[in-house]
Amino acid sequence: MGVVVAALLACEVPPRPPECTFTATTGLPDPLVSRDGACLTSPAQWPRRREELLDLFAGTIYGRAPGRPERLDFEVRARDGAAMGGAATLKRVDLVSRHQGRVHTFELLLFTPNARRPRGVFLLLSTRPDRHTDPTRVERSEYWPAEDVIARGYGIAALQTDRLAPDDRATFTRGVIELFEGPVPEAQRRRDAWKTIAAWSWGARRAMDYLETDPDVDPARVAVVGHSRGGKAALWAGAQDERFALTVSNQSGCAGAALSRRPVGETVELVNAVFPHWFADAFRRYGGREDELPVDQHELFALIAPRAVAVGSAAEDEWSDPEGEFQGLAYASPVFSLWGHAAIDPAAWPRVDEPRFTFPRGYQLRPGAHGLTGLDWQRYLDVADQLWP
Repeated sequence: MGVVVAALLACEVPPRPPECTFTATTGLPDPLVSRDGACLTSPAQWPRRREELLDLFAGTIYGRAPGRPERLDFEVRARDGAAMGGAATLKRVDLVSRHQGRVHTFELLLFTPNARRPRGVFLLLSTRPDRHTDPTRVERSEYWPAEDVIARGYGIAALQTDRLAPDDRATFTRGVIELFEGPVPEAQRRRDAWKTIAAWSWGARRAMDYLETDPDVDPARVAVVGHSRGGKAALWAGAQDERFALTVSNQSGCAGAALSRRPVGETVELVNAVFPHWFADAFRRYGGREDELPVDQHELFALIAPRAVAVGSAAEDEWSDPEGEFQGLAYASPVFSLWGHAAIDPAAWPRVDEPRFTFPRGYQLRPGAHGLTGLDWQRYLDVADQLWP
């Protein structure tokens, strides 16, 4: 009798609103359904769900990183008010962290236009050698086209990710991780301990701490930018830190913009096998079992809502799964819709050279292969023009 009564009562439960049919229709976790099964319908309900998702991403993918150190100092060790032939001011800033008797320093490079206060500042998490972000401008690279950005009226900054955590499976803790943990053997670290991607994101947040203090910067208009593995870190930084007004992911692939549940190109199993120092050990168990992940990357984009985000893919970069990157952005639409923003159809993948802007989200698929090019930068600046006229 009890079973019959329970069945009758179940039939009387009112159906969930249409927003909560997301999983049934997409096969993806619903960003609007909280752990207790409630379906969110307003922005006022989002902060609690946001904290749940941040906890899930930290615990299963990126690892749990600390906040600010006990002491954080900013030391402007060089300033040139006539950089780029007088068009810009250059500052070279040391960010010095002190924690439990240990010290760590990394440098932030910052160019701002002299003609006017910058309309915004682009912060690049650079994973390439120093020469690509040469502050003397003797060597120039389209990876960090500082002159072009200044000419468009924006500031541009960069930090070198290897100063925060070396991109090496044997030495990755020798940076900010040791600052907080000391020389702890890897075997003794927790399965949800942070590694390089989270360390680089941590550095972006500390750079934002400085940018808030710089009188030549509008802290309400700072974009965090990353390419490839740097794009993974930029997305995690933008998801965590609501001070970033724009997050830019350029060909970030698996555990970046692309959906994990699409077995295309770089998969969960492959990325953890080849780069075991990038993500928390907990992420490894989902290799070949992506459907068991409690989150997917559309929810990483959801964590950025209602702030702006831009995604760039390349037509020949199959490893990064360009279509999966677009779908990651598009399937975050239910959360952006809480603020009245238009949905992006995940089936309407734009063609090559047809960039799309659906406020406050941009997407572009350019021709060519993996890389951060001058064309990519111009299109991200186009997005900023629409956000910050």
